Amino acid sequence: MDTRRIGVVIVAGGIGRRFSDGVACSVPKQFRMLGALPVLGHTINAFAQALGRNTPIVVVLPSAHIDFWKNLSARFPVSRHLCVEGGPERFHSVANGISALPDDVALIAVHDGVRPLVSGDLIARCVSCAVAHGTAVPVVPVVDSLRGLDENGGSHVVPREKYRAVQTPQLFEAWMLREAYRQPYSPTFTDDASVVEAAGHTVTLCEGDRENIKITVESDLKNL
Repeated sequence: MDTRRIGVVIVAGGIGRRFSDGVACSVPKQFRMLGALPVLGHTINAFAQALGRNTPIVVVLPSAHIDFWKNLSARFPVSRHLCVEGGPERFHSVANGISALPDDVALIAVHDGVRPLVSGDLIARCVSCAVAHGTAVPVVPVVDSLRGLDENGGSHVVPREKYRAVQTPQLFEAWMLREAYRQPYSPTFTDDASVVEAAGHTVTLCEGDRENIKITVESDLKNL
C-alpha cells in the first residue's frame, strides 16, 4: 500500500427513514449494535486497522447526534476520530468532512458509515488504484435482471453486463476532491464520483466486494 498520508471521511449523517419504513428512527442504523460494536464503530476501526492508527478519520454526523455518538463510542474500543456536523445533503456533509481533514493529506477516502464490513483488502485495492490513477471507485457487476422505464409507462430490457453497482470507499487525490467540492450543489450528485466528474475529471473503476454491503433497511442488519 502507498505510504502517502491518507485522510478518511466517514459519512454517517442519515436519520434512517428508509431503515424504518419512512419514519425517522429513534436510534439511527449507524448506532445500532452489530455484534460487540455499534455499526459505525466497525466502520471506523476498519480504516484505522487498514491504514494505521495515526490516520486522520473524520466522522460526519447530524448535529443532534454528535454528543450521543461521543457518549456511545466511549463505551467501546473505537479508534480515534473527529466528529463534525453534517449538512442538508450528503454533498454538504462530505464537504464539511473534507474541510476538517489536515491540509497535508495526499489522498482522501470517502466511505458510507453504514458499510461496516469493508475489508482491509478492499481498502488496499482502492488505495493502489488511486495512487496509480488519481481516483478509485469500487464497483461490482449487477446480478439482477434490469428493466428501463419508458415514457409511455412501459419498460424494456436493459443489458446488465453494461452496468456496475457502485460502492465506497471512493478515493481521490486530495487536491482534486477539494476542488470538486467547491462547486455549487446539484441534485445530480449521487456520490463523490459524480461530483468529481462534474468538475471535469475522469474516474477510474476498481474491483469492489460483494460483502461490502450498505445497511439500508432493517433486514440488512438482521441478516449480517
